[in-house]
Amino acid sequence: MDNNFWIERWEQNQIGFHQAEYNTYLQKYWKALDAELGSCVFVPLCGKSLDSLWLRAQGYKVLGIEISQLAISDFFKENKLKPISTKQGKFTQWKCDDITLLQGDFFDLSADDLKQCKTVFDRAALIALPAQMRIDYAKHLINTLPQDAKILLITLEYDQKVMHGPPFSVSENEVQQHYKKQFEIRVLHREDMIDNAQPFKNRGLTSLIETVYLLSRI
Repeated sequence: MDNNFWIERWEQNQIGFHQAEYNTYLQKYWKALDAELGSCVFVPLCGKSLDSLWLRAQGYKVLGIEISQLAISDFFKENKLKPISTKQGKFTQWKCDDITLLQGDFFDLSADDLKQCKTVFDRAALIALPAQMRIDYAKHLINTLPQDAKILLITLEYDQKVMHGPPFSVSENEVQQHYKKQFEIRVLHREDMIDNAQPFKNRGLTSLIETVYLLSRI
């Protein structure tokens, strides 16, 4: 799976992963991060997520990264925002008010790019990637975030013999493997959502566990 995979998904409108409303867990558990008002929130692999609007409305600045120019363009267009587009190193920066989206490769991010981001909302990044890329993603995220950063992470768990991702199944054990050396890991919520996930039922799943984690630097 490479960047072209995601660019093509957006171009072909194969974006079942996109949520057309604010994420419920973000709204319910955001306060657990105790993020300072006015601080910057990093949203990796953000697509055209409306969660950026919710975070801005709560008084935060948002920095997202997304490989698809179409996704970024649609985000601003659909929400009637007029961004200014400029080059920033390897990225194209799209900025409007307190929302900044970087078009480019997540793995090109440096610590300098994220130095203002003390919190992370990961709803669709870790679970979007196959196993080896998840290892690389977690390492790069850890190495580029400030030392006191916190992460609100949402994962899915299901029988991978029945369905293949994306989104991929990520167990609690895997989350521990990625983050336990640098973060205290706390489960905030775990629930089987299959009854409210008809597309996953249609693919043969009988269980779909969503888990919300709070990760705090040790």
